[in-house]
Parts: sequence; structure tokens; C-alpha cells
Amino acid sequence: MSPVTSPSLPGGVPGPIPTAEDLIAGIKAYYPGVDEALIRDAYAFSREKHGEQLRASGEPYYGHPVNVASILIGLHLDPASIVTALLHDTVEDTEVTLDDLRERFGEEVAFLVDGVTKLGKLELISARTQQGENLQKFVLAITKDVRVLLVKLADRLHNMQTLNFIPRKEKRERIARETAEIYAPLARRIGIQKICAELEDLSFRCLNPPAYVSITRRLQAQRERTSAEVGKMSRAISERVMAAGISARVFGREKRPFSIWRKLERQAITFDELADVYAFRIIVDNPEDCYRVLGLIHTTWRCVPERFRDFISVPKPNRYQSLHTTVIGPGNIKVELQIRTEEMDRIAEEGVAAHWRYKQGGYAYDTVAGGDPLEMLKPLLEILEFGGEPEDFLEHAKLEMFQDQVFAFTPKGKLISLPAGATALDFAYAVHTDIGDDCVGVKINGRERPLRTSLNNGDSVDIIRGGVPGPPHGWEGMVVTGRARSAIRRLIREVERQEFEKLGRAFVDRLLRREGLKGTVVLREARKRLGLKTNKELYGQVGRGQLRTDKLMDALFPGRADQGAEHINQRELISDETARYYIKGNGIKANAPLHLAQCCSPLPGDRIVGVRVSGKGIIVHTIDCELLADYENNEDDLIDLSWTPQAGTQSASIGRILATVVHQPGALAEIADAVGRSKGNIMDVRSMTRSPDFFDMSFDVEVLGARHLSHIVAAMRACSCVVSAHRARASSPTEGQSHEHK
Repeated sequence: MSPVTSPSLPGGVPGPIPTAEDLIAGIKAYYPGVDEALIRDAYAFSREKHGEQLRASGEPYYGHPVNVASILIGLHLDPASIVTALLHDTVEDTEVTLDDLRERFGEEVAFLVDGVTKLGKLELISARTQQGENLQKFVLAITKDVRVLLVKLADRLHNMQTLNFIPRKEKRERIARETAEIYAPLARRIGIQKICAELEDLSFRCLNPPAYVSITRRLQAQRERTSAEVGKMSRAISERVMAAGISARVFGREKRPFSIWRKLERQAITFDELADVYAFRIIVDNPEDCYRVLGLIHTTWRCVPERFRDFISVPKPNRYQSLHTTVIGPGNIKVELQIRTEEMDRIAEEGVAAHWRYKQGGYAYDTVAGGDPLEMLKPLLEILEFGGEPEDFLEHAKLEMFQDQVFAFTPKGKLISLPAGATALDFAYAVHTDIGDDCVGVKINGRERPLRTSLNNGDSVDIIRGGVPGPPHGWEGMVVTGRARSAIRRLIREVERQEFEKLGRAFVDRLLRREGLKGTVVLREARKRLGLKTNKELYGQVGRGQLRTDKLMDALFPGRADQGAEHINQRELISDETARYYIKGNGIKANAPLHLAQCCSPLPGDRIVGVRVSGKGIIVHTIDCELLADYENNEDDLIDLSWTPQAGTQSASIGRILATVVHQPGALAEIADAVGRSKGNIMDVRSMTRSPDFFDMSFDVEVLGARHLSHIVAAMRACSCVVSAHRARASSPTEGQSHEHK
């Protein structure tokens, strides 16, 4: 039974559906002790529950899970995985529940089916956030049990093999793109090359039919042109190895269409310049024979030095091992040779699936022979642990899965594998997150080099640590690995969180002192009313402007608004309700309604003028407010106003300051200190726009008047972190305001 078979032609007729006895015979070939009754029961259950359901190809739906099971049998997976394959669509597509499966087939099968079922949709047509969240869940599930991924890969492979039966082109392309971007890289990550290669080719055929046809035609033409020379090379290799008394199998393979296309794109070369369209695999008994054969090959044909790779002494992260070399063979054609043992060859093709075997009377994954099957997925799990937005995880995970590898060493000789193009800073984060966070310099091969230096195979890298308070500007642009980028963004978020908490704590402490309160015990009840769990959470919301201090006062003193008391300050805060006590003018009654314009926010000390607005009363503007130009032809509606002597001594006002602040640790704390020393009180702070270098922020500050606000603006400008600061004066209403006089 072939584990990987695709339709020979698009639109081909589906083959016969394997029977339960076919499946049992396939399993018994590698596990004679299989519970035959269990396989028959699962087969019958799946066929019964899917009933009359049909696939797009017209075949009975139950044939799909049976074919998925056949693929897994070809990988020699355990019976629980085979049963899961037979049942994996029952919960999603029929009335069957997980409890039904748990009762009939056991907890293990129910767990695996659940993992495959609820993680079956990683659709690229959905929002990036939703796709990222789905991929996060998927990674969590497969790191608990890698068999979830193996079943899903087999499921996806059979769906791709029958993709041509789906009538809508858009759906076919969506499935193919999803396969190329997520499932094929995951298959490569865990080393299942035979599935990865076919998923890539099937996706390529759907997404770029002209290129696929062109390459397959070129392959056919080259196959006819060079078949004689390739045959001579095969016989010559076999004769040379046999003459040396080495037992070996020699067979050839042709490079896959997608692999050729990817190489043509990356290296910007022509088809005729490819060095490894043809390759021979030489399978020997042990690693020592691998090196003996390599010596024979190099003494017989001229080698291409830059094409030699030793993946036996330095395996790839997915445990791939082999010797690679390229020689100039008969007819002056370049031929690649891969020399490996039988075990290495099986691992190269089947990855983590190559290590299911008899163990302690049962059939299970041999972690001694195969290592931890989750080790290859560890970088994805580490990215997930750093947190951040789901779409960030999606981006970083794709970065982690797609790139080729470079190998470098720590000073103690530990091997670190990284994507090609990785920098010294990537290396630091690959060793340990704390080392990356504290990194201040690097020595590569004994010489100090910039952190952005790209690494080469065999480099020895020594990280210099210094303990930085936060990531310097530009760090994220210096790395290429998803793990490093995710860790840097986490560090940035952590530094920002600490700064906002520090700023919020300063606001809250000043507020409590003004009210004659001490300690943080008084915040406990206020937190409960606000639905916050910790003081740090409260400080953070105040610091970010998410919780206004007047709302905090309402939580500290319930009912204060009903009592009509303003506890913000001993001075009365000038508002629309109190403006009549602090503004005087000719021709207005004492009880005339006055409203402070939001566009220019008049303060005691400003020259002011009133505008009569029908149904609203009088709107108070500063004399230089640009909106007054609308009334230059209606002077009868303008009223000369002025502040009372008490306005600047017995009252307080809210002035707004707009500032551009450097994005650096301690910036907000420095600003809060400057405002406090100028006897101002920050009532609210908001971040309007942000970039990697700067924040544009607005600060609502409690002041005595215009002159007091000017002093505070000057104090803010003196801060090292402030690029510019000025009083907010809008020529038109900002968001959330309105033309009161229109």
C-alpha cells in the first residue's frame, strides 16, 4: 500500500476505496499484534455515520477518512492514529459527539479526534487575527501530541490529491495557498519530506499552472536527452562501490517541480544552470561506510567543493542526516549524490513518523531512537509563550518555518541552528531569551562585530551581556527569526507596561495625598467597584489614560456626584455650571447659561469673547479662536467678556497640552515629575499616534490659568524626552467635539 499517491491526471477518476481488511493487512505488516476488531469497528462506525454523504468527486464521503488512514499506515503509525483517521470527521460532519467516541473507542482516540476536529480550519480568507488565533490553537494541540499534526497532514494530503474535483476556482486556490503557507512547512519542520514534497507540488500545480506545466515539460525533455548519461553514472557508481566491498543500494531521483521553481526564483538562474536536477542516493549499512563511499566518489569524479555538506556530523533541526556532494559525471552533467544509512533514509522521508516501533510489548514512539518529537516544534511554542497579537504570531511562525538553516556554535561548542541570514542578535535569543534581552555586543570568531552581522556556517559566537533597561531603537529590524522578533516585541511591551504603571502610580499617589489618604489599602474597595484585580492593573489603566482620575474619585468616594461635591481640588473646577461665577460681561444676566468652547478651551488670563447661540446660551471663546471668523458679519451676537479676579485664585481649569515624546524608558515619568514640580496636576493622558521613535500625546492638566499653563508647557519642553510641546488650540473641533454655536 503506497503511503503517498496522487491522481495521475487532474480530473482523474478516484480509485477504489480500501476495505477494512486492506487496512488491517497494512497494519499487520509492521505491527502483527494490532487489535483487528478495533479497526473493523472504527471502519464500520465511520461508514455508518457518514451514511449517504458524498464528496465533490462523487465518491462516498467515508472513502476520505479511509484514504487518510491508508496514508498513515504507509507511515507505520500506531493503531490509535489509524482509528483517529477513520473517525476524524465524525464529530464535525455527523451527529456523533466526543462523549460517544470516548465511550466506544477510549480517551486517547477522543483526545486525538478533538484535536484534529476543532483545529481543522486555518483559512486564509478569514481575518488575519482569526487565522493567527487558529494557528496558535493548532500549535498548542500538536505540541501536546504530535499525532494530531500527523493525522491532519494526511487529511490535507488526501484533500489536495482530490482538489481538482472542487468546482470553484477561488476555493481551490484558497486551499492550495493555505497548504503551501502552513501545512507543507509544518511537514518539513517535523521531517516528513515525502508528504511535504507532494503538498508543495500539488499546491504549485493549482496556484501557478503555467509554471508547473513549463517545468514538467522541461524535465521530460531533459530526461529524454540525458537518460543515457544518467544510466552510465548509475552503473559506474554501483560498480565502484561494489569493487570496494561495500554493501549498498544505489537509486536515482529527479528533483520535484516545485523545488526546481523555488530554486530558480531564489537564485535567479536558468533551468540549464541547475546542478541537482538529478541525484543519486547511496544507501549503506553504517555511518562509517558513508564516509568510505564519499572518498571513493571524490577520487573517481571531480567534485564541486562549494556543494559539499556533511549533515551526519551536524544534523538538521528535524534530525535529517546525510552526506551531500555534487560531482561532474559522464557527458559533463552535474550530479548530486546523497549518501546515508537505511535509518537515515527513513528519517529523511518520514521524520518523526519513522520512530514508531515495538517497545515494552507495545507499539509506540521510541524517544530514545527518535528524540523528542516536539523538539522541532519548540521554536513555535516559544514564540507563542511570548504573547503578543495573534497576527504577529502568524507572521513569526511563517518566518520560523520557511527559511533554510545556518549552523553556529557557542564558545563552549554547543550547536545552534538558525534560519539563513540570521544575525548575531538572533543567535543571542536562540541561546536564551534572557541573553538576548541583556545583549550589548558580540564577538564572532574572536572579533567584535555589530549585532546585525549575518552569521555563516561554523561561526563561533560569543555574546557580551550588559543588562539593558529595554531594547534599543531598531532592534526588531536587526533580526530575522520569529522567536527573536516576538521576544523583542514582548520586551518592548513589558517596558511600556512598567512605564505606564509608574506614571499611573504617580498620578494616584498625588491624588491620595491631596485627599489626605495614605497607603494603598484605600484602593481595595475602589478596585472592586472598577472591576480591577490588582493595584498594578489600576496604575496601568490610569497611566495609559484608560481610567480617568475623576472616575477613580467616583470609585473612591461613591455618591460624591450625587452630593454635588467636587473632591478634585480645594479650588472649584471651572465648568459650564460654574462659569457664571468667574466670567463677567455687559449685557448678560447673572443666571445666563455660559458654556466653555471645547475648540479653544479658554483659561483664566485669556482674553475672551462670548457668542450668542439660539437655544444654548453663550459660548465662551478665546479672542484668537479661528471659529470666531464665522461671526465677523454678525457682531450683534458677540459679547465682550472678562474673567473675575477670583477666577485665577479660587478656581482651577483644565488646559490641554500636545507633546511629541521620544519613545524611551522613563519618558512619561520625567514628564509627570516636571508637571508636578510646576504645581500642575495631570488629569488625563492619551497616546494619539505612535511610531518606533516617537509618541504624539495629549495631556489634560489642572491649572490656575493661562500663565500657569505656559509655565508647565515650558517645563515640559525642558524635559530631555520631549521634542515639542504646545497648548492645544484647534481651528476646528477635534474628534468627539462639536460646533456648539452652529
